[in-house]
Amino acid sequence: MTKNKVYLVITLAIPFAFFALLEGGLRLFDYGREIPLFMDYPAKEHATAPQYLLPRPDVVKRYFPEDAVAPTVTIETNFFLKHKPADGLRIVVQGGSTAAGFPFGYGASIAGMLDYRLKQSFPEKTVEVINTALAAVNSYTVLDFVDEIIEQQPDAVLIYAGHNEYLGILGVGSAYTAANSAAATLLYLKLKNARIFQLLQNIYWQFTKSKIPDNAQRSRTFMSKVAKHKNIPYDSDLYHAGLAQFENNIALVIAKYQAAGIPVFISTIASNLADQAPFSSEASISEHSADLYYQQGQKLLAQAKHNQAKQALIKARDYDLLRFRAPSAMNDVIRLLSKNDGVHFVDANKALTGAAEQGVIGKSLMLEHLHPTINGYFVIADSFYKALAQSAVFGAFPALVTTAAAQQDMPVFDAEVYWGKAKIAGLMADYPFTDTPQKVQLPVAKTPSDRLGLSAYKSQIGWLTIATENLNYGKKHDKPLYLKSAKLLADAMPFDAKHSYRAGVALIQAKKFNQAPRYLKRAIEINEGEINYQLALSHAYLSQGKLQQALPWLESVLKLDPKNTTAIDVLPKVKHQLAQ
Repeated sequence: MTKNKVYLVITLAIPFAFFALLEGGLRLFDYGREIPLFMDYPAKEHATAPQYLLPRPDVVKRYFPEDAVAPTVTIETNFFLKHKPADGLRIVVQGGSTAAGFPFGYGASIAGMLDYRLKQSFPEKTVEVINTALAAVNSYTVLDFVDEIIEQQPDAVLIYAGHNEYLGILGVGSAYTAANSAAATLLYLKLKNARIFQLLQNIYWQFTKSKIPDNAQRSRTFMSKVAKHKNIPYDSDLYHAGLAQFENNIALVIAKYQAAGIPVFISTIASNLADQAPFSSEASISEHSADLYYQQGQKLLAQAKHNQAKQALIKARDYDLLRFRAPSAMNDVIRLLSKNDGVHFVDANKALTGAAEQGVIGKSLMLEHLHPTINGYFVIADSFYKALAQSAVFGAFPALVTTAAAQQDMPVFDAEVYWGKAKIAGLMADYPFTDTPQKVQLPVAKTPSDRLGLSAYKSQIGWLTIATENLNYGKKHDKPLYLKSAKLLADAMPFDAKHSYRAGVALIQAKKFNQAPRYLKRAIEINEGEINYQLALSHAYLSQGKLQQALPWLESVLKLDPKNTTAIDVLPKVKHQLAQ
């Protein structure tokens, strides 16, 4: 190599070396941060639970400068094992606020309803349905999470998303946008963990944060701050940019999961047609007037012309200038994406339409513009459950739970229903539902459950208190409620042996013997020396006629307590029957 070439190489290498040294130095001095999607369960709270991970509640902060005030949207706590067991069935849910179960929480979410139901369907497997959905995010966040989700080895990924492509974080019309082009936003997602990038971002933030108007800081709701482009006309450049953003990002998501051999279940999305007037409209003389179509739809509904009414109301939604609801074309994109290999189509919009009064989705299934009622959430989760069963991705379901049975036993407490409705009352007291913030009119708290929900809304209690109160009431007055409470508490705190033991015993008492071993084995893993746990597990197996599975637990009891009268009495009988 000549001297000139050596000098050229050195010259070219200097800036790379400089940036490498600067990046290394910033990391050495612990500048900046990385906010992973999944985190260890904090040891300071439960030092005995190092085997569990959970989605990081404040992961949304990764999209904002370090001292910026990020939107107060979080992923609700849901635990899963750090090391996926051999018998594991692991599903991850992605999407926005509807996928996350807003405003009711994890129990109403796609993940919560499926976890509860699939545990009954696969009693011999370790079932984990993990929620990574959160409010206000869109396909950029779905894409951003993919690599971290793949590391957790899911057996399937479920996606319900599309409403936030315009006004969600990084949306094309959002005030919370990182760049003005898709390529630049994708580059931002790649660079956001680099300390040099964070340094420049923080410097820029210091110079710009003073320009944020005070009224934006005082606003109560995220929706009141997010809309940078309040008017995005139908068929405009921004309208098409939102559709293209979703299609391109989800195509990348699917390609990543295809490469990892992970099936994807993607659903159409739904919103309130019958009872949500357009937020913003062109003048009524325009052929694109959302208000005009909405008025026509209401008249047609009154005349019982339901199909014509639905078509008019769909146009009212599609021509709404303020795009907090996705247009119909988003579902067309979802149908197109579902034709990829390894992708399974779920039509929740069709299921909700079928369940709606007069075949037009309205207030019986939607709380406001797009967040479902409890029944609406059930229909969405039921659509995914049926798609999973029909796909044969997990083979035949050992115990198929019917729609009717699942609807009678949803993993949601009445107090959570009130709590959710109170949150919606707060949401609808501000923009875009009113021009100026209004006093929140909370629903009347008529029952003890309502009063619990009201206390939760006021942040005086949390979900654990609600579940415990229902457990205690159910123990005295309502056996099905007691059983549900026991199971939900056990799954909410899988590191607590007492909760798992109680759930196992409650299942035995309810004669649901095949479901009991899941909880009792988990209790034994935590406290393997507890004799009562092992006796209960042997009882669950014996009640199913599974003598071979019961035998080692009875033998273990006698090793721990040679004078145990139950084991002394039962073990010889079991051995005799097995010998025959």
